[in-house]
Amino acid sequence: MRRFLKNWLPVLVWVGVIFLGSTDLMSAEHTSRFIVPFLRWLKPDISAETLASIHFILRKCAHVGEYAVLGLLLLRAATLMTNFKRSIPIRYLSLLGVCLLVAATDEFHQTFVASRGASVRDIMIDSGGAILGLLVGSIFRMSRSIRLEKAPADS
Repeated sequence: MRRFLKNWLPVLVWVGVIFLGSTDLMSAEHTSRFIVPFLRWLKPDISAETLASIHFILRKCAHVGEYAVLGLLLLRAATLMTNFKRSIPIRYLSLLGVCLLVAATDEFHQTFVASRGASVRDIMIDSGGAILGLLVGSIFRMSRSIRLEKAPADS
């Protein structure tokens, strides 16, 4: 049980963070309260249109980042807890499917929040973030494998 919690608890906590972010607490109205003043501090003569564009882009980058982290955490847990050695593509597709399921349920949750709305575009952005996280995890895994293979030869 301890091993299960060590590997899967970070995933569950992160999914909780994602769902917390889909509440009114992280709506565009609330995030603009600290992003816009910061941008105005950086560039006092910034136009309202530019502010809106930057705010929008930052919010979408947050989607990419949170699902990249989810992809990495899922990959870590699945690698440490399962034995999918023969079918690595199935593992990655399964993990991407889990990320898409979380993204879809997150967007569904937002339909019940007055200040939020569901968007298929956000699910696509989330899936891009998940793919990014899985790619980064895969690259680290491959580089680690290469280092481990070379280590005995260097001795």
